[in-house]
Amino acid sequence: MKITIAATKTNLLKAKKSLSLTREGYELLDEKRRILMAELTAIIDSVDTLQGQVDTALRQGYEFVNKAVVSMGRQRVEEISYAVNIKTEIGISQRRVMGVSLPVIALRLIEHPPYYSPHEVNLYVDESIVKFRSILELIGQLAEKKIALLRMAREAQKTIRKVNALEKVYLPYYKDTVKYISDRLDEESRDSFSMLKLIKKAQANQ
Repeated sequence: MKITIAATKTNLLKAKKSLSLTREGYELLDEKRRILMAELTAIIDSVDTLQGQVDTALRQGYEFVNKAVVSMGRQRVEEISYAVNIKTEIGISQRRVMGVSLPVIALRLIEHPPYYSPHEVNLYVDESIVKFRSILELIGQLAEKKIALLRMAREAQKTIRKVNALEKVYLPYYKDTVKYISDRLDEESRDSFSMLKLIKKAQANQ
């Protein structure tokens, strides 16, 4: 990288200060990057676990529904489904991790069982309701984690770009600038010293 700055003591002090500040910024951002990556890893694990639980619960839920349809008939199961009244209330708040705003989703199920008479109602219907209730809760948790994953990933990406810029561009530039000015000042100091010796020697010979 070509250095065009004038080799003066003032510019040397400025370059050293800029180098020191850049180092501090790099260390802080690098620490933030490590924390964000650790958080991302934990969130990814949670998403994988929750997604697996949702997939399993959905499969089991539909198995119960299919069994209820086989034993009671599709029309009867459909009639019972109209009687099931489960409402949801969603509360969304925020928490901050390393400056990133992450959602906290609270899902509340409002229900007033029993929804229907148990007379001639197969057990598979009850099992289906229980399973799909749990699925609603799991989906709320999964949504929270997926949103957090997207936001943390964006912040990690921005932080990594800044760390790379400091490491690959700014730190080398200020290091080279400090070295360049220091070398030039040393060279000028040696030249001045040599010139002074020559002047003294010339004066002594007069």
